[in-house]
Amino acid sequence: MQNSILKNELLIKRIKSFRRNKIAVTAGIILIILYLLAIFAPFVAPYSSNQNFKQYFFHPPTKIHFSDENGLSWPYIYQTKSIGWAEYKSNQQRKQPLKFLVTGSEYKFLGIFKSNLHLFGVQGNMPIFLLGSDNYGRDIFSRLLFGSRVSLFIAFVAILISTTIALLMGGIAGYYGGLVDNIIMRLAEIVMSIPSFYLLLALAAVLPLDISSAFRFFLIVTILAFQGWAGMARVIRGMVLAVKNEDYVLAARAIGAADKKIIIKHILPSTSTFVIIRATVAIPSYIIMESGLSFLGLGIQEPAASWGNMLSSAQNITKITDFPWLLIPGFLIFITVLNYNLLGDGLRDALDPKNTYSV
Repeated sequence: MQNSILKNELLIKRIKSFRRNKIAVTAGIILIILYLLAIFAPFVAPYSSNQNFKQYFFHPPTKIHFSDENGLSWPYIYQTKSIGWAEYKSNQQRKQPLKFLVTGSEYKFLGIFKSNLHLFGVQGNMPIFLLGSDNYGRDIFSRLLFGSRVSLFIAFVAILISTTIALLMGGIAGYYGGLVDNIIMRLAEIVMSIPSFYLLLALAAVLPLDISSAFRFFLIVTILAFQGWAGMARVIRGMVLAVKNEDYVLAARAIGAADKKIIIKHILPSTSTFVIIRATVAIPSYIIMESGLSFLGLGIQEPAASWGNMLSSAQNITKITDFPWLLIPGFLIFITVLNYNLLGDGLRDALDPKNTYSV
């Protein structure tokens, strides 16, 4: 009972310590917003990821007006018309009011319920491009939201796989030691010696061409996640070696507890702080990996959307100069990775038992 009370008090102190870190809290809020936008992407996005408006390719971001000749007014946009290649002119006589909760393309809300309701949009022939359009006339804002579902969530698959394997292998190696420890650690060293980049190219080359790009990338990330467990397993093994002779572990052995129960219930929980921080810091690397693969054409491919393959359209310096909004996916990658790193720093400071400030 007293032990439980002490644990609760320690947890409360760590939460308070984390809340004092305003930068980490802000980073966490931003990430929550990004993930909520990804989850509700079909509703928030005015169009589907592949809906194109061929007459509006490379359209600049649509300007929303909040006033007219009579003063403040309901938000509206001007209809535009093409006056040349990727050049557009606003028609001041054609207003399109911005509407909320409008009907549009059909989708499955949360993958369950069919709906055609969208958060905002305009009615008529003139689309609204909050962040401009790409070379196919597709709304970049909509594709960013749909692409975030790949770029943000694929990392959790890799982290889940690598962390699970690392906990099991590191826990077993540290607890049993001897020959078992030597075998597992030598295996980990072999895995760590495999160059990730060349393995990536080999996997991309041998995978069948007839599978979807999403499933293709899922396989690549899954296989690479199996390679990512080795480094974490070595650290967990060292932590297990440090705690396996503690009094509470020896007491569990004395009463006849099974090794499996001792490892899972008594030893591995002592590594939870490291695992949480390690996972938070590792997620950005997988996001960058996805973006890099898709940018090189080895990951998610057209017409599916991801931040990486959207950014690949900005490889030409002429496009970057004339259509700078094509770089927005890169800005989102930067924001996401930065906030994950800031959140990881905050969690490390709050959860580190050696940090006197956290308690």
